Amino acid sequence: MRVAGWLQSIIAAMDFSLHELPAEVFSAAQVRELDRIAIEDEGTPGYTLMCRAGEAALSTLTRRWPAARNVLVCCGAGNNAGDGYVLARLCQGRGLAVRVLAIGPTGRLRGDAATALQDCRESGVAIEEAGSAIGSLRDFAPDVIVDALLGTGADRPVTGAFAEAVDAINSSGTPVLALDIPSGLDADSGMPLGDAVRADATITFVGLKQGLFLGIAPDFRGELSFSDLGVSAGGRGLDPPLRRTTHDDLRAALPPLPRTAHKGDKGRLLLVGGSPGMAGAIRLAAEAALRAGAGLVYVGAQADSVASVMAGRPEIMCHAISGPEDLEPLTGLADAVVLGPGLGAGEWGRSLWSALLDMDAPLIVDADGLNVLAEQPCQRGNWILTPHPGEAARLLGLTSAAVQADRLNCATELAARFGATAVLKGACSLIAAPRSPAGQAVSAAPTSSAAQSAPVAPDTAGSTPTVRVCDYGNPGMATAGTGDVLAGIVGALLARSVPPALAARAGVLLHALAGDDAAADGERGMIATDMLPFIRRWANPA
Repeated sequence: MRVAGWLQSIIAAMDFSLHELPAEVFSAAQVRELDRIAIEDEGTPGYTLMCRAGEAALSTLTRRWPAARNVLVCCGAGNNAGDGYVLARLCQGRGLAVRVLAIGPTGRLRGDAATALQDCRESGVAIEEAGSAIGSLRDFAPDVIVDALLGTGADRPVTGAFAEAVDAINSSGTPVLALDIPSGLDADSGMPLGDAVRADATITFVGLKQGLFLGIAPDFRGELSFSDLGVSAGGRGLDPPLRRTTHDDLRAALPPLPRTAHKGDKGRLLLVGGSPGMAGAIRLAAEAALRAGAGLVYVGAQADSVASVMAGRPEIMCHAISGPEDLEPLTGLADAVVLGPGLGAGEWGRSLWSALLDMDAPLIVDADGLNVLAEQPCQRGNWILTPHPGEAARLLGLTSAAVQADRLNCATELAARFGATAVLKGACSLIAAPRSPAGQAVSAAPTSSAAQSAPVAPDTAGSTPTVRVCDYGNPGMATAGTGDVLAGIVGALLARSVPPALAARAGVLLHALAGDDAAADGERGMIATDMLPFIRRWANPA
């Protein structure tokens, strides 16, 4: 075997298995640069990194499927295949029954991948070249299939033998572990290149890839694990395009309350909406704001909705609003305003939209408020927009499919076009802050919040600020009313004078964590009110 004894002992003695997911999320090109720096500038042999990847993958496999005894490793070309051959050899050494299915001629492998192949052969692992992927799956009856076909280098539709292998893996009904990224998934956009492996778990290496968090990647990646392989991304001069929201955001936005705090210190929030038949939306948002810590919550709704809003929640102060003139006493009290839940598409809602746009207090625009904005686009400092993909499509003049295929750029475009902190909702919601003239993300409230009457072209000066991504949450939250709950949570933070960008990312994270708690008994059948009892828990971070 080519792996020298000293190298094996070093690898065995070091922990290159699993780590907490880091905050930084990189493009595929940036991760390749981290690889290059480690190998060429710092002198870490490429095969050492490959062996560390195999160790980390074995750790993931045995943790995730401790009863697995038969492992089929599907290897393609390049270093992703090399990781697979190392893993197969290590499985053999662990006493597992392992077989490798090589898609494509193994003679084309070069460098570290060729070394991994030879070491795998010398260890006695059975390697089947090409042949029928479906036949190998049926004959071997594996407990786990390892996807080491393509990795992050895939940049075109998957065809031929690789497409057949992807289809066979997905049709097998067998649990799948993907190495680095599910084969066929674009490492930058998160969209499948024709088709992609649907993994139950993915172990990714060196740096988190943005394609694991964008597009429809959550449907393909499964449970995500990470190993840096001993390669530190810190101090390398790379500016990640994404950062994950973390509990530090909650702690920054929600510090401990002073013992002398009173309700006025906790923020006064006004929520405007609740047209006839839609009182539930504004009620959900208002109660969520209370649970997130707002001291005083006022609601402006149509007269027919007032009783419904107040029923069962007397802490909400609801006022009948017939027109903009009725809002003036409430806007004078408010530290922040939520506009949109249950607003409706009629003249009543449009008149309130116009009245609130020029007020000085920070503003959150959601639901029907976003539809009015799509018809009357403008910029306004000190506001937060919270569109789902359909609403974002209307704001940007695109289709929902186009937004989903390019979520990162669409989030930054929303922030730039409207001068807002933009929350693009969905699986792995994105939070993009607007840019200042110097090209830096705006994190604090601007000195003026007057609305501009005409659309302003996106600011292209300077570098694009890092977008935040929230990878908590679950499909059970895809139900009516959860967006209203989010608007109320973010509103409560904004009313406490939390800067818009921080209020948005902390609010999105709090909302997602409450949703995960609510889904503990099952995602199907979950409703928005199931989240309310858990908001309070996360609004008091340790």
